[in-house]
Amino acid sequence: MSFFKKMREKMFRSSDRLSEELDALVEDGATTEPPAPEQPQTPPASKEEPLVLGQPLAPAPAQAEPRTPEPPPSPAPAPTRDPAPPEPAARGPEPAARPVQPAAEPARPAPAARDPEPVRAEQRPPSTPRPEAARVPAATSEPEPERRPGFLGRMFGQTEEPRRILDDAMLENLEEVLIQADMGVETALRVTANIAEGRYGRRVSSREIKEALATEIARILEPVARPMPLYPSRPQVVLVVGVNGSGKTTTIGKLASQFRAAGKSVVIAAGDTFRAAAVEQLQVWGRRAGVPVLTAPEGSDPASLAFDAMTKAQAEGADLLMIDTAGRLQNRADLMEELSKIVRVIRKKDPDAPHNTLLVLDATTGQNALNQVEIFRKLADVSGLVMTKLDGTAKGGVLVALADRFGLPIHAIGVGEQIDDLAPFDPEDFARALMGLDD
Repeated sequence: MSFFKKMREKMFRSSDRLSEELDALVEDGATTEPPAPEQPQTPPASKEEPLVLGQPLAPAPAQAEPRTPEPPPSPAPAPTRDPAPPEPAARGPEPAARPVQPAAEPARPAPAARDPEPVRAEQRPPSTPRPEAARVPAATSEPEPERRPGFLGRMFGQTEEPRRILDDAMLENLEEVLIQADMGVETALRVTANIAEGRYGRRVSSREIKEALATEIARILEPVARPMPLYPSRPQVVLVVGVNGSGKTTTIGKLASQFRAAGKSVVIAAGDTFRAAAVEQLQVWGRRAGVPVLTAPEGSDPASLAFDAMTKAQAEGADLLMIDTAGRLQNRADLMEELSKIVRVIRKKDPDAPHNTLLVLDATTGQNALNQVEIFRKLADVSGLVMTKLDGTAKGGVLVALADRFGLPIHAIGVGEQIDDLAPFDPEDFARALMGLDD
């Protein structure tokens, strides 16, 4: 996972930009849920009801006790307890119906504790039923304020992340973000459609969107993440092609170093005979990797150099012969024909050569990489891809578009100029680094 950490650090332009745009996408449409905190606060409006309805409920257990020991009525406290009947003496035959209220007063040593209840009883009619149900919200409504997130908690991230409902508007914005990352229109539509499945209408956070995107991207890249195959043929010819400045020379030096470290004998042919700096650069990389570099005079035929390099590699019993080619634009028919000539000459020595044709792509070219793959596949029978310069672009999503459209194997990716800045392609690590997620 060391390369993942390095890749995550160096893919700052791509991952940070995508991460910030996804954060902004969620925060711009984030909504709070006012009904959630308000619902538990509606019952406290009936907080006064337990005091009103509690009057007949509270004396009931106390009145049951004095019924047997004190049957005689006491008409004196009756006017204070219930001022409504002003004639207690005239209602002498009815003490059995009203003894409950007057008997409760002398039985309690501290009747002052119950005095506030009658006062409220006069203010509100005791005709409302369900006294027990009214008491339940009064006990459970007290801890509700603790659920409400505070401002400082939100500011310092002590509560949940902002969330937004995944609706049509958010999906359209998400598609735009992915298209700007050069994922392509078709791929972006497919990815967002898969993201929406099972999540549409739900409130999602930025972290959840990034995790879902990383999972979906890794699913697309998984079938194409394959190392460069090795064959028993000696030498195994690896032809490296690409446009100007894509990083072919640097990639050859890094691959040669890794193959040599794996115990393979490697020979490099500097087939870019039209640019003197390319030969010198490849010789520098050859010395770093401890690999011999075969050169030819400037301006000589690159196909002739390739033929001579194959002859020498066969004589020395080399395991791999890596042939560099001059950078050429896919719209230059003459240069593309020159590449076809190199392939024809190589096959005179070995009908199966080149065994691998690696197309080196510059991640900064964005969607133009799709056109490059289309043309180079027709002329050079590309067998695999290497993506470079992912450390200096916000267009890393083009790799997803390439995998989704062509399905060509992606052997390695590069994120720097150092000799160890090229590593086998890992879809999960790449997807998480692209989304700005930590390991």
